[in-house]
Amino acid sequence: MKLTKEQKQEIESQQSQSNTTKRVTVPKLEQILFEAIPILDHGFIRVIDYMGDDTSIVQAARVSYGKGTKQVSTDSGLIKYLMRHWHSTPFEMCEIKYHIKLPIFIARQWIRHRTANVNEYSARYSILDKEFYLPSNKNLAAQSQNNRQGRGDIIDGDQAKEVLSLLKSDAERTYENYEKMLNQRYDGSIIDEKKSGLARELARMNLTLNTYTQWYWKTDLLNLMNFLRLRADSHAQYEIRSYADAMLDTLKRWVPITYEAFIDYRVGGTEVSSKGKAVIQKLIQNKKVSLQDSGLSKREWNELMEAMNLKDRLI
Repeated sequence: MKLTKEQKQEIESQQSQSNTTKRVTVPKLEQILFEAIPILDHGFIRVIDYMGDDTSIVQAARVSYGKGTKQVSTDSGLIKYLMRHWHSTPFEMCEIKYHIKLPIFIARQWIRHRTANVNEYSARYSILDKEFYLPSNKNLAAQSQNNRQGRGDIIDGDQAKEVLSLLKSDAERTYENYEKMLNQRYDGSIIDEKKSGLARELARMNLTLNTYTQWYWKTDLLNLMNFLRLRADSHAQYEIRSYADAMLDTLKRWVPITYEAFIDYRVGGTEVSSKGKAVIQKLIQNKKVSLQDSGLSKREWNELMEAMNLKDRLI
């Protein structure tokens, strides 16, 4: 990971602040506030700001539910109850803001989560960094034969070298042309004093999708968990999962009780349809049950068996 001189100075300035506040603060999250946590080869995430903690969720729930919550004796019990029964609005009372540096192709995947406030680095106004994402050998894989949006076997040897060479040379070549069209080098120097550079908003169209961009991403706790539930999953693309895994650690620091409930009910749990529930009930009762009489499709059946760790029943 490479930080610019200006970014390092900004981080030092932010971390040297000493402010007093009457707002809720979380010591473990404060420890890493503004710190750049490295992701991939040149990326990072930084927690820039946050609002609320576990007690904010409990407070909001007790306002909305009134006397009914008095049956829950502890904050932990209440948060688990809210998570277990999919009560969402109390989790919306907490917010967090990240500064994220990521490859453009991951940003395009990420932006599909349309439940955050996003402000991206403007390539119409500034020149993009001369940095590109190149996967490591262990993450260079062929197209999966049974999953149109997944990876298959690892590519190695000469084929891997050729792919990495193509990715690097294409990125470097298009960036060199980007500089030529701008008539300006990455370091700010002018290439030809007699020429006018192409508008930045046009020159950027030539760049490869592994070029790095940056943005501020602010969201509430509910939608952060919705994002992490999908992107920290083992089936998610490796690159975006790398960011999600690091964000999981910030979630644990920020709201540890909610994190525990989230891992238990969302990450470690599973959803079961009424037909799937009937299958499980028969299995518990040692009754015979098959795909044909379950009412499930083959995919649904296999997903249920995998979730229940009954791999000997996969079809």
